[in-house]
Amino acid sequence: MTTRIMTVAAMVAIALPLHAQSDLLDRAVAKYEQTTTARADFKQTLTNPLTGSTSITRGVLLRRAPNLLSVRFDGADGDRLVADGTSLWIYSPMSAPGQVIKLPNSGGAMNNVDPGSQFLVSPRTKYSIKALGTERVGARTTQMFQLVPKRQSQFTKAIVWIDASDASVRKFETTDANGLKRVVEILSWKPNIVIPKSAFRFVPPAGSRIVDQGALTGAR
Repeated sequence: MTTRIMTVAAMVAIALPLHAQSDLLDRAVAKYEQTTTARADFKQTLTNPLTGSTSITRGVLLRRAPNLLSVRFDGADGDRLVADGTSLWIYSPMSAPGQVIKLPNSGGAMNNVDPGSQFLVSPRTKYSIKALGTERVGARTTQMFQLVPKRQSQFTKAIVWIDASDASVRKFETTDANGLKRVVEILSWKPNIVIPKSAFRFVPPAGSRIVDQGALTGAR
């Protein structure tokens, strides 16, 4: 999977009280469960220690419960990731020209690429959680939470910044086993808006080779 489909403000000296920290995470989980649709404009910074490179991209995420997702990166050759309810499509023209990967959208496939599902669906079951303190993200005060997976995961550690006022995720950071660090800042967040189902349709570009993982594994 493409590595693209994946300085902080000064720390505030005094963190939220312990009970408020725990309540904030629970509020974020409840808010996510109550969000039927959402649009997020984001900025992603990807740092690869193996190559010493850093890339910054912007994009838009659309989500419609329970199983529709669209992530589009800016640019004429921008990556796309679309869960249409049946299949999960991955299109990365820069890293895999002329190729589209098609996965069955089952068994948690979408949850592995949807940040909300990753961090806010049963987090206490999936992660060892530690509150790290408060920090400003833009004009918002947030509480930082460190999430360390209890089982094998796509990342070894994550940090999530949750808005202390409205319990929305304002930023997250993941680090994988190779040290690849992904930092995503939510530039704007619009929950429960009208998003047509057509926004989650993906048509492979003409002439693309479709790699159907479901057909290869018999999981269709």
